[in-house]
Amino acid sequence: MAWYKEWFGTRYYSLLYGHRDESDARSWVDAIVRHGGLQAGQRMLDMGCGRGRHAYGFTQHGLHVTGVDISEASIVEARKRAPGADFLVHDMRVPLFTAEMDVVVCLFTSLGYSDDREDDRKAVRAAAQALKPGGLFVLDLLNGCTVREGLVEEERIAEGGVDFALKRRLEGDVLVKEIFVKDGTEECSFMERVHAWRVEEVKDLVLAAALTLVELTDGPEPKPFVPGTSQRIVAWARRS
Repeated sequence: MAWYKEWFGTRYYSLLYGHRDESDARSWVDAIVRHGGLQAGQRMLDMGCGRGRHAYGFTQHGLHVTGVDISEASIVEARKRAPGADFLVHDMRVPLFTAEMDVVVCLFTSLGYSDDREDDRKAVRAAAQALKPGGLFVLDLLNGCTVREGLVEEERIAEGGVDFALKRRLEGDVLVKEIFVKDGTEECSFMERVHAWRVEEVKDLVLAAALTLVELTDGPEPKPFVPGTSQRIVAWARRS
């Protein structure tokens, strides 16, 4: 089983990333709506929507949101969190819409989970296909440059009565995070493997999907992207 199918549906994932809540999502949502000039009534596809925290925020701005995620457990939670949106269990590498969406977002580093970059190209091509002419695509990824420079190799976190021991390392261009969980007398472990993106790769992803790259920013506020210091690579692109 792919690591993300096993890990994302667990309550430990929710605990470890509990700080990524509606408040955190709201800053991203508000910035995208404002900077992208989005309007109430527009249709949005949220690719890799997770538990729906961004989708909820976008619905509060009056957008008609469809969220897709490969994790069935995440979609169950998303439907509870954002009842005003539509959610589907779906592999975002597979096209779902054709020229129906005003905007497509892919947030919180939802690409780079496999060792095959063609998987990521398929997802971005599916995003491009879903957009109406002139539609906006927003792709948010970790900046691999700053990840490499500031890697914290070991960390301990306690959340909700559960102890997490994290170990991080780089294997070439892959950021590997081992997660050891101690929950009372129970112990288990998980792993994350995510591509450490370079800005040139992100540009190539967008251009290979026949999208027009408008700008690159840091996030959540759309500050100009600086390769050596920005934490995120946020690509803003439009379908011709």
